[in-house]
Amino acid sequence: MKEYTLIVTLLFSLNAFTQTQKGIVIDENGKPIENVTITNPKSNTHSHTNETGVFNIDKSNIGDVLNVIALGYKKRIYAVTDSEISIVMESDSFKLEEVIIPSKIAAINVISKIDLETTPVNSSQEILRKVPGLFIGQHAGGGKAEQMFLRGFDVDHGTDIAINVDGMPVNMVSHAHGQGYADLHFVIPETVEKIDFGKGTYYANKGNFATAGYVDFGTKEKLDFSSIAVELGQFNTFRTVGLFDLLGNNKKQSAYIATEYILTDGPFDSPQNFNRINLFGKYSFVLEDNSRFSVTASRFTSKWDASGQVPQRLVDAGTISRFGSVDDTEGGATSRSNFNVSLFKPIDDNTFLKANTFYSNYKFELFSNFTFFLEDPVNGDQIKQKEDRNLYGINAELNKNIQKESVDLLFQLGFGIRNDATTNTELSHTLNRSTTLEQIKLGDIDESNIFTYLNSEIRLGKWLINPAVRLDYFKFGYQDKLAANYKTQTESQAKVSPKLNFVYSQNNNLQLYIKTGTGFHSNDARVVVANNGKEILPTAAGIDLGTIWKPFPRLIVNSALWYLYLQQEFVYVGDAGVVEPSGKTGRSGFDLGIRYQLSDYFFFNLDANYTYARSINDPKGQNYIPLAPDFTSTGGLSFQNWKNFSGGLRYRYMKDRPANEDNSIVARGYFISDFNINYTFKRIAFGITIENIFNSKWNETQFATESRLKNETASVEEIHFTPGTPFFLKVGINYKF
Repeated sequence: MKEYTLIVTLLFSLNAFTQTQKGIVIDENGKPIENVTITNPKSNTHSHTNETGVFNIDKSNIGDVLNVIALGYKKRIYAVTDSEISIVMESDSFKLEEVIIPSKIAAINVISKIDLETTPVNSSQEILRKVPGLFIGQHAGGGKAEQMFLRGFDVDHGTDIAINVDGMPVNMVSHAHGQGYADLHFVIPETVEKIDFGKGTYYANKGNFATAGYVDFGTKEKLDFSSIAVELGQFNTFRTVGLFDLLGNNKKQSAYIATEYILTDGPFDSPQNFNRINLFGKYSFVLEDNSRFSVTASRFTSKWDASGQVPQRLVDAGTISRFGSVDDTEGGATSRSNFNVSLFKPIDDNTFLKANTFYSNYKFELFSNFTFFLEDPVNGDQIKQKEDRNLYGINAELNKNIQKESVDLLFQLGFGIRNDATTNTELSHTLNRSTTLEQIKLGDIDESNIFTYLNSEIRLGKWLINPAVRLDYFKFGYQDKLAANYKTQTESQAKVSPKLNFVYSQNNNLQLYIKTGTGFHSNDARVVVANNGKEILPTAAGIDLGTIWKPFPRLIVNSALWYLYLQQEFVYVGDAGVVEPSGKTGRSGFDLGIRYQLSDYFFFNLDANYTYARSINDPKGQNYIPLAPDFTSTGGLSFQNWKNFSGGLRYRYMKDRPANEDNSIVARGYFISDFNINYTFKRIAFGITIENIFNSKWNETQFATESRLKNETASVEEIHFTPGTPFFLKVGINYKF
């Protein structure tokens, strides 16, 4: 009898030891916390919470003690007393020593989490600058999407970086102004909760434009408090932001609305009369099975005037100031209305589905004059680019985790559809923004992208192996309304993009990785049909060799050596309204990032990025890639919650770079420093921000352009620039309730 009792006890103990505990981690307001690390020292197992704060940890039993760590929260020691675990975390000052490097393909995102905690954002430009190595520039009065630079790419307005918000794409295919145009100004910075980014072509769930990398923004599910803020600054600048919690401390439901209104004339001699209005609302609720459902709606409108790009020769001659203009009738108007529905549904303890469907109505009208009087000596070369777009789509992903004794398997099967339909996409030669002299292009575009992918992760001890494959199908349609006879031209093509990544995690403080894969960016539909379907989806192939290392409790260092081959570059020709291919390119480089916590309140960060970028088929000396940065760096000191003060001093540096293929024209670099400080008294925060504290003269954007002025008999090719902001003082007040 004793033998039977012993056998039953052993079997029961073995079964108990192999139990998997399921739980959820939330904050004091009931909001789920993502990327929390849960470890069981007894069984030496660990887990991480997903998007809804849910986790499963194996080899854990009732009576075990779990260590729970999350950035910005006090460490918890939790004793398991039930099979269903609910852990509430208490907010705390940020501590870098509590950061654990997760064994994930996208572990680098721990950097963006650190940066958001230590240096909060308050402008759409600062949102993009949270991606290490990403530089931006504005050259059309503040209302146009920023020009972006990343890993030796002049990304233009988004050709080689995929940007999404809550699963909804920001990039516009076959846009009136340029392929991949990504206007992020519809996002209110105070609503952003997380930034997911990755560099390279290595991620199966990222498709079109994800060559240099991708950036995904996630908005808050609920507010911790309501607030109203007002900001005043030089150049007739005014900004007000309101965030209003509608349901209070409700554990199952949350709803809030946010508003933003901005006015400014900018530092230009001809005021830019810029204004922007943002409205955003989000409702979320949790079902009994822990399914999460959210609905978001937003509306954004913007209008502005612009001074355009200034030819260097006029400034050198003293004819105009750096902030002057040749044609100050440039400018535009744009709007975007969004509706997005998201679902996260657990199917069982190891399986869940996440999906979203979206709709956007987008309008855009832009007046530009790049060449002044080169083409039309009488009326000038002003052009109008205009479009009206409806964007529809759906994304769905099934996640399945299979846990074996020595192997942990994760499978992600994704599927999606996107359709862009534009009406009267137009390029016209205009005068004074009111008279149309000639319609150069006019037509309707219908472009569809259907995709699927299979992503797998195989965990073998300290190794994580990530084989994946993605399949995209595109159909391009264009109806030329200027053609004599009605005809809809169509072309289609499919693209297979394999990926293979390896991650080795020595421990929670050291990770090594090798990432490889291919990706692509699509061509403009008008160019595709004109070229009879040739060179539709040029391939990009890359490799990264890198490390994320935490040598000391308060220091994290990340670095990467990388190479990227691109089968075809695209150059946007603004006055012709087309995208032209410019051959094969190769880029290699080194990324370095440092995050160091000097004390409980003070933080230091630095990012440095070097790139060697050249065209492959062109002869040496003629193979520079125009405007490709070869060295950039950002960094600074920041402090949080130090005797009710917070703020920081930051810099950004871009080295001189070639503006044309033979480097005979140089785009000058710059070093700019910004400063901000805030003081909080009870529920009121007072703030001062100074951009360009040393009042440096710098060019925000630059181009080697051939132009002719009205009194010139011959054209001149030289730098044309948009001046960077001089010393710019803003003060603000924020009330929380």
